[in-house]
Amino acid sequence: MSKESIQEVVKKSLEKYFRDLGEQHPSNVYEMVVVTVEKPILEVVMARADGNQSLAADMLGINRNTLRKKLQQHSLL
Repeated sequence: MSKESIQEVVKKSLEKYFRDLGEQHPSNVYEMVVVTVEKPILEVVMARADGNQSLAADMLGINRNTLRKKLQQHSLL
């Protein structure tokens, strides 16, 4: 799946979310999206890195300590 395909999936999901809201006013959409996608990203990257946090952090482009903090936040440690 290309970057564009992922973007299209996110776009379509958000469009559906707004349609389903109807007249309700959305809030915290950015945080909702980040929290929603962060855990599966971490799960997939950690699996791809065979549990190696240093390698996973490198793949994600983040510091290993940041990765560890995020893994703890999502109960993945």
